[in-house]
Amino acid sequence: MREWHLTSKDPITLILASDARVGKTDYTNDHIWELSLGGSGEPPGLSVETTFGLRARTFRIFPRFIQGEVILTNPEEFACAPVVHLIYPNLIELYFSPFPEIDVIAEFWVPEPYTLACRYRIENCSNQSRQISVEIIGQLTPTEGQRLSPREIQAAWVLSGQTANIFPLIFLTGGPQTGTGSYPSLVHNLELPAGESTQLIWTFAACTDLEGSFTLARKTAARKWDAERAFIDLLNAGQVEIYTGNPDWDAALMLAQRIAYNLLIGPTEHLPYQSFVLNRLPEQGFSLRGDGSDYNHLWNGQPALEAFYLAGFLLPGEIKYMQGILRNFLATQDENGFVDWKPGLAGQKSHILATPILASLAWRIYQTSRDKNFLIDVFPGLLKFIRVWFTPAHDRDADGVPEWDHPSQAGSEDHPLYSRWQLWSRGIDISTAESPALCAFLYQECQSLIQMAEILGEKSCILELNTISERMRLAIEIAWYPDLSSYKDVDRDTHFSTVGEVLGELNGPGRISINRIFEQPVRLLFQIINPDGKNGKTEFVIHGTSATGQPRLERIPEDKVKWVLGRGIFTGERVYQGLEQVEILNAQPSDQITIKTAGYDDIEQTALLPLWAGVPDKSRAETLIENTITNPVRFWRPAGLPACPDSPMEEEAYICQSVNVVWNSFIGEGLVRYGHRQAAAELVNRIMKDVIASLKKDKAFRHYYHAQTGVGSGEDNPLQGLAPVNLFLETLGVKVISPERVILTGFNPFPWPVTVKYRGLTILKQKDKSTVIFPNGQDVVIDDPAPRLVALEVG
Repeated sequence: MREWHLTSKDPITLILASDARVGKTDYTNDHIWELSLGGSGEPPGLSVETTFGLRARTFRIFPRFIQGEVILTNPEEFACAPVVHLIYPNLIELYFSPFPEIDVIAEFWVPEPYTLACRYRIENCSNQSRQISVEIIGQLTPTEGQRLSPREIQAAWVLSGQTANIFPLIFLTGGPQTGTGSYPSLVHNLELPAGESTQLIWTFAACTDLEGSFTLARKTAARKWDAERAFIDLLNAGQVEIYTGNPDWDAALMLAQRIAYNLLIGPTEHLPYQSFVLNRLPEQGFSLRGDGSDYNHLWNGQPALEAFYLAGFLLPGEIKYMQGILRNFLATQDENGFVDWKPGLAGQKSHILATPILASLAWRIYQTSRDKNFLIDVFPGLLKFIRVWFTPAHDRDADGVPEWDHPSQAGSEDHPLYSRWQLWSRGIDISTAESPALCAFLYQECQSLIQMAEILGEKSCILELNTISERMRLAIEIAWYPDLSSYKDVDRDTHFSTVGEVLGELNGPGRISINRIFEQPVRLLFQIINPDGKNGKTEFVIHGTSATGQPRLERIPEDKVKWVLGRGIFTGERVYQGLEQVEILNAQPSDQITIKTAGYDDIEQTALLPLWAGVPDKSRAETLIENTITNPVRFWRPAGLPACPDSPMEEEAYICQSVNVVWNSFIGEGLVRYGHRQAAAELVNRIMKDVIASLKKDKAFRHYYHAQTGVGSGEDNPLQGLAPVNLFLETLGVKVISPERVILTGFNPFPWPVTVKYRGLTILKQKDKSTVIFPNGQDVVIDDPAPRLVALEVG
């Protein structure tokens, strides 16, 4: 296991919580901690902190060291500042020296959801006896209850208090005394002979009664620390270790994997296997309702797109957890094949059809596991699921090309075209568009299902899947715009990417005269803004001609207009070749009404997805890559590929200039697929630069990174913002299957040799060759860039 030497100045994020791979987790009462190496808090200390899911304003535990007249709590004043050796999801080891030649190894460990333990191994490295005191200080600022204070329970001194419905308690082994300082503490006075060492263990528990907290804290102190630590070490040996020669890169790639493991939680009665949350921070993890149904979007379910991204961190080491996550989706499947987009551990349902990426996820899992029984189990459900996309509910014009139902399915809730809850978005109903991204997902799903069917001998469905696949390919190619060197969304019914245009504006009720014949049929978009934030009951009557030239009189009733915070939006269900006028009825006098044509013409990142799916031929792919993706005027920005680079609206700048690492990973994998490995390496470099800057400055990954400045924004440590480990390995040309099997492709496009290790397997990638060393010492040298499976020779 690699030993790290990370300080507060390095890329670092230190979150501790119970590990679903080791024992139980508690979805509704999850205690999550953050370790601070620097001088945060008052007084500054080497502290672990939490809020118990906002049940306390603050709760901190930190040590104070006393030698004679010298009293130290601030790590910046230590003789040797804290250095982190190991980071696991539920255990962090670091060392420091509060005084010269007094060395301390500290291990912080979360054995289960309501506990925390710390072991200090203190060594006197000098040649004379030393007397020091170690105080363990607790600080609680409750929302309601009482602060920590010393209390004697069963002849043992502890620190206890209450906040909300829990009783936090700190227990120190070895018969401590209470401290005499201004903060509540437990203290040990130590006599350390020259060259000798000792250890102190403190434990913490927080149950719903004082007696339960004391019992659990004392029980935790009695656990067999060394044996459990050895098991944790062995469990975490399954992480892929990456050595780039750049310590910042190595740390960021390691931390991304650690955070990904940390997101696993469950199972519950509603999902039979471990699921995941989208981030895990000290202010999260407590459900006021007691069942998790009140959790926000970060904790209320496992989205399909993010599940696919998570596989890039958990495979190959955690196959069974990824299998379980996929099975969770199928556990929610109804008899018609519908799979929910975001099934939750509390039984939450989005009632939106899952993103069509589940078969691709299953195939990725199978390529690592080679578990045919897994394919046998999941194939029927995945086939039923893909067929749902082609039912009338999702293919509204019955042309064999489905439409998205909701922007979230594409991982783009804040979409510049389709978001109804952002004032800067056009607010178009996404179901009125046909998307090359959706078609690319469906194309790739069919390809994955075909490969599964061939393995399983399910030949009866292959013709159907090939037919769908070809239809998706043709739909994607129809959405290609040569003058823009890009794909674009098109209107569902006209199959044109129409331009948004204002047709008329009016305050209050009245009539807007238009009198236009359009070159291509248009769909109408109605927007109402009420300055007072009030929702209205506006109706519209449209006078015009249909796409076939027939006169049409259409009434839009008030219940069709969707209101959010005083903004009403409606996208017309029908298209018009000509428009005479629009009547506005029942509007409030202050309502600001705008009628536009629905414009699908913005180029945004999801339109690049056909590259990932391998749809365009080589010539078209080259055009897309050179003129659009790697063009600095378009997508090729200092921090990565922005969401929608060409948006002219100032208020869209934040979301449109944001780099979404998940979508960048898809496009990067597409670059590799078409032989642009060097461009993919440059994309990884741009993303990593800003990921590392965020880890150094904010001590966290961030959801988005600004495409120009690289500044992070959004939530801390979300799955979607983790360093792209899988894209890095894909670009490097390394796919680890097991300690005995690895697939190598191409040469190393990065400017330094890279070593990848996994359970005794070592792969060294250089500019012109690759070397594989198996756990038994057998080695293979590859000097051919063609894809190749390298396997351990037996016998």
